[in-house]
Order: sequence, then C-alpha cells, then structure tokens
Amino acid sequence: MYNDIIKLTKESMDNTLKNLEKRFTSVRAGRANPSSLDGVNVEYYGSMTPLKQLATISVPEATQLLIKPFDRSCLGAIEKSILAANLGYTPSNDGETIRIVIPALTEERRRELTKQVKAIAEDAKVSVRNNRHEALEMVEAEELPEDIEKGMEKEIQELVQMYNKKIEEMLKEKEQELMTI
Repeated sequence: MYNDIIKLTKESMDNTLKNLEKRFTSVRAGRANPSSLDGVNVEYYGSMTPLKQLATISVPEATQLLIKPFDRSCLGAIEKSILAANLGYTPSNDGETIRIVIPALTEERRRELTKQVKAIAEDAKVSVRNNRHEALEMVEAEELPEDIEKGMEKEIQELVQMYNKKIEEMLKEKEQELMTI
C-alpha cells in the first residue's frame, strides 16, 4: 500500500504539471498559436461547439491565424465568438475564411499576461498541496506504525517540494518568453 499511495500522488502531481503546461500554451506570447483559440465555443445550431470542431485553424504567417470553417454559414457565429472570448483578437471575415492578425504585445499587455501566468502557476501549486493533503489522509487511514507513517509523510513532502520547483521553473520559462520582444 505504501508504494501505491506514493504512485497515486506522483500521478496526480504529473497530471497537474500537464494541465499547467496546457494552460500556459493558451497564453499567447506575440506569436500565432492555434491553441490560443481552444477555449472558444461557437453557438452552432443551438448548441455550444468548440471552434476546432467547426473549422481548421492554421498559421500561414508567424503573426497570423487562418480559420477555415467546414460550413460557411457559421462564419458570423465564429467571428462573434472570437470577439466574445475577449482574447484581444480582431477577426476579419472575407466571406470564406476568418483571418486574425496577432497584434504585437505592448509592455503593459506583457505585464498583464505575466500576472495571468503567475496566477495559473499558483493554481497548480494549490493543486499540488491538495494532492499532498489527500495522500496524507490515505496514509492516516492505513493506520501504519508511527515510524513508517512519518517516513511516508516525509517522502510526500519531498514530492511536493520537487513538483513546486518544477512549477517555478516552468513559470520562469513562460515569463521569459512573454517578456522577450
């Protein structure tokens, strides 16, 4: 059971890192990235549908996204949804496709994005702490001898410190990317 608790804790902390990485990719850094539109949902025939299910999103140039819907009748709805998502994009509709020119980031916007990234990283740290809490509860439920219990608590705490360090490294990397012009 000892190894199972550690294994489960590691898996959930790994999932936290994967989620953090995914959330970091959605924060744009001045370059066109199709994943920045992952959170955009379009009202299509009465139901909210993810944009990537309605269109292909490509990057014809480093600062441009091209959205080509499978059904041209939803162009207006896609355009509205992109504006409503408040991503700082201004879509231009040519009747067949939607082009989004990614504006250069201003110093002020870079600082806002850095704050946003720090908040995302803090959420990941909270998740790691919650994983620790759950693991410690599992250890207590096992009613193990005190010395083994203390050893497991120490190992779990070392895991928390290791994952927090990884989160900090990922945060520094993303901040560097955002602040680089």
